[in-house]
Amino acid sequence: MKAESKTTRALRLEKILHSLKTTYPDARCELDYENPLQLLIATILSARCTDKQVNIVTERLFKKYRRAEDYANAPLPQLESDLKTLGLFRNKAKNIQACCRTLMTEHGGEVPPCMEALVKLAGVGRKTANVVLGNAFGIAAGVVVDTHVARLSQRLGLTRQEDPEKIEADLQELVDPTQWTLLSHWLIWHGRRRCPARNPQCGSCEIRAHCPSARVAGNAPAR
Repeated sequence: MKAESKTTRALRLEKILHSLKTTYPDARCELDYENPLQLLIATILSARCTDKQVNIVTERLFKKYRRAEDYANAPLPQLESDLKTLGLFRNKAKNIQACCRTLMTEHGGEVPPCMEALVKLAGVGRKTANVVLGNAFGIAAGVVVDTHVARLSQRLGLTRQEDPEKIEADLQELVDPTQWTLLSHWLIWHGRRRCPARNPQCGSCEIRAHCPSARVAGNAPAR
C-alpha cells in the first residue's frame, strides 16, 4: 500500500467517519454497566471474550457485588466460581480482587478518572483505561484500540503500525479529540457487523469507496 500524507489520511478518515456515523447512529459501548466500577469490571472481563458473554455474567455479578469493597473482601474461590464461564476466569478474578483492593486503599473505593491512576490497577492497561475514561467519565484521554480498531485502521490505510499504542498515536493525529471515543465505537461496530477478520463484506460495505484495501465482493481485503 502506497504511503500517504497525514493530510490525505485525515481527509479520508473524515469521510469514513461521516459514513459510519450515518450507518451506526446509536454506536456505543456494548458492555452493560450503570457506573464506573461496573464498566471497569466488565472491561477487565472482556479480554478474550465477547461483550455478549460478559453481559450474561455481569447481569448476576453486579447484583452480588455492588461496591469495590465487595470484590476486595470476597473469598477468591467464590469470585472465581462467579466468573467460571468466562475464559481466563482465575486470572481475571485475581486481578479484579487486587484492583478493588487498591481502589479501597488508595482511592476511597471509587474509580479514579485519571489515566495514570487507572493503568496502575491490576488487570488494567491503556485500552481498558480509555474505555472507562471515555464512556464512564466522558474524558477523551485516547482512542480505544482493540482487535477491531487495529484491523480496520490497517485495512483503511490509517496506520502501518502493529503495536496498539502506536496505532492509537496515529489515529489521534488524524481526528479531533472530541471524536476519539466515538471513533472507537464506530470502528468496533463496523468491524463486528461488516468487516470481520475473515470474509469481510466488501461488496456491501458502506465505506468501501474510501477503503484502499477493498476488493470485489467475496474477496478478503489486501493487507
